[in-house]
This record gives sequence, C-alpha cells and structure tokens, in this order.
Amino acid sequence: MTSRLNTFDQPVGEPLPDWTPRPAPARADLDGAYCRLEPLDAGRHADDLFAAYATETDGRNWTYLPDEPFDTADGYRRWAESAARSADPLHYAVIDRRTDRAVGTMALMRHDPANGVVEVGYVVFSPLLQRTPVSTEAQYLLMAYAFDGLGYRRYEWKCDALNAPSRKAAERLGFTFEGVFRQAVVYKGRNRDTAWYSIVDGEWPLLRKAFRVWLAPENFLDDGRQRRSLGGILGG
Repeated sequence: MTSRLNTFDQPVGEPLPDWTPRPAPARADLDGAYCRLEPLDAGRHADDLFAAYATETDGRNWTYLPDEPFDTADGYRRWAESAARSADPLHYAVIDRRTDRAVGTMALMRHDPANGVVEVGYVVFSPLLQRTPVSTEAQYLLMAYAFDGLGYRRYEWKCDALNAPSRKAAERLGFTFEGVFRQAVVYKGRNRDTAWYSIVDGEWPLLRKAFRVWLAPENFLDDGRQRRSLGGILGG
C-alpha cells in the first residue's frame, strides 16, 4: 500500500481527484461464449434450476449456504420469486448456451457504489455447471461487469472459513486472501468465521487477459479438458 505525507507529516492514502460514485449493478444480460447471465426471473428460470439442483446426489453443496436444499419445485419457485424481487443481492441465472437452460445462480451483493465496492456471493452452481468452462466464464462475466462495465475499484469474495472448496475457488480465480473475521455471522444455528478475499482494479487487467486466454476454444481438448490451467496462465 502506497501513501503520502500530509502537512502534518502523517501518512495518508493516495489521492483520487477524479473519483466519482459509480452506478449500482443493473438488471442486464451479460453474454459470453459458453454462457449467458440473466437477471433471475422465476417464470423463466425456476423450473430449470430446480431440475438442475435435483441432479445432486446429496445436499452437501448447501452446507455453507443460508438455505437448505429445496424438496419441491413449488418451494424453490417461491424462493426464486422472492430473490428475483431483490435489488441487493441482485441474483443472476447462469444459462448454459449449449442447452439454453439455467444451471445455477450467483449474485452481486453488498453494493457500495460510493466507494466502488461490490461482492460476488450466493453462488449456487448445480452439478451440470461445476468444473466446466461455463462456471469459470460466469465468474469472469460478473467480474468484467463490475470492473469494466461499472468502473468499480474492489470486488470481494467472502465465505465460511471452513468452506475449503469455496476458498480454493477464490484462489483459483485470482482473489487475494485478506484474513478471517472471527465470529462474524450466525447462520443455521452455528458460528461462522468469515474468510475475506478481494480483487482490486489495478490487478484486473492481468486477470482479464488470463481469463480470456483460458476461455479461448484452443485451450480445450476435444473431451473438454483444459490444456493450461488458469493458475498456470496467471503464473506465466
């Protein structure tokens, strides 16, 4: 972190004379090569999403989420109707372009346009989406929207500190670990220590380039396996 000295010889942050508040995230489609993000709409997406989540063999993917797996399509539809009305979190459905069906959701949340900060969260990816180019591109599309579309300075990822898969995903996607907030949340009747990660705007150009290289069709074999990992590309 760089600083300057003020007239009292105290260190202060770098000035941002041209900074102005940024727009809040909007309900807009975000298009990619493998997927499309659409603002969640229960009428269009709920049936596909319930069917996608029903392909799970157990409920382990819901352990660290505020909700439990949904037993019925009507129950999920009611949740989706409520979530679709929310402006913050702003939920998006992830549409697989191969099938034109919704296979997961994610959200931009804790919007702070005055400071240019937003968090990606409530990521619920079905088995149809996990460990595919679709899942990585969906993350990239939201990042690009925050940094390139809205001009934000900071993009956050937070999770239960015990959620090893989420922490591994954050690191793979280029987030920097910042620390653990102890006893930050109570959910499902238990404590959550929250691990914090972030990407800042100065890091984004290199990350953007790495994502584009990784997502290029030539990076994948005929069976869908990657030739180069995202981490390998970032590491040069």
